[in-house]
Amino acid sequence: MKILATAAEDAGISGDNKVFARDKRQLDLNDHTQFKEYQTIGTPFVDHPKMTARNVNVFYGDKQAIVNVSLDIGRNEVLAMIGPSGCGKSTFLRCLNRMNDIIPICKVDGDITLDDKDIYKSDQDTRAARVGMVFQKPNPFPKSIYENVAYGPRIHGLAHSKAEMDEIVENSLRRASLFNEVKDQLDKPGTGLSGGQQQRLCIARAIAVNPEVILMDEPCSALDPIATARIEELIDEIKENYTIAIVTHSMQQAARVSQRTAYFHLGKLIEVDDTKTIFTNPKHQLTENYITGRFG
Repeated sequence: MKILATAAEDAGISGDNKVFARDKRQLDLNDHTQFKEYQTIGTPFVDHPKMTARNVNVFYGDKQAIVNVSLDIGRNEVLAMIGPSGCGKSTFLRCLNRMNDIIPICKVDGDITLDDKDIYKSDQDTRAARVGMVFQKPNPFPKSIYENVAYGPRIHGLAHSKAEMDEIVENSLRRASLFNEVKDQLDKPGTGLSGGQQQRLCIARAIAVNPEVILMDEPCSALDPIATARIEELIDEIKENYTIAIVTHSMQQAARVSQRTAYFHLGKLIEVDDTKTIFTNPKHQLTENYITGRFG
């Protein structure tokens, strides 16, 4: 129960609330036939979603990686996706900005909408920078700090003068809590920054094009604890202006930064609920087993 207790404490939960429901739905990890009639439990849907997914299935050739996932991401919320390695959470995240389109053998079925518009419809401009992405490993371009941030606004035509571009770059770096650290070295390579600074530069690059949704795929897995804390503080600050979905292997991190948590297992969305409920009173046995460290 140590992992559960730590995650609960990070979520601001203490005392008598650390209690599990006794009546758990049982599921054999090795018996996939039990998944045929499964239903996601908890609260996968919200009243005012920014993005919705309905009956999403993802195939890599003959292998199915995502099975009939339906889930909402609320406006200005942080949704954490957790689960064992290979459970499909990163694959599902990439569906939300069509990154799987670049994989020839990948096929995505189902409906995914952004503000009620299907992002997979042919009349949708897939180049529109409404959904930003931050990856597991910091990946600044081999350009200056300034050009890393200016790249997106330049190709999308968001600035019409040098002064406008300067303002976009400065504001983006400020929102990423990086400007004061790099303001005197904007012409230096972005790759020369520390790992944590590089990741914040990548976040500044993502928000420079004014996205509405930011997807984060384990953004702190390659960072030290101090840099991780800075990124988590940043997520908490920017959630007022963005909708955020984050994949993380750290349950403590999910408990600290998110309002809702979704648990994936073998390509299925098993349980979704507010984060405090997931970490103190999960309804599904698989969710409890994962949170308490019985597998992972």
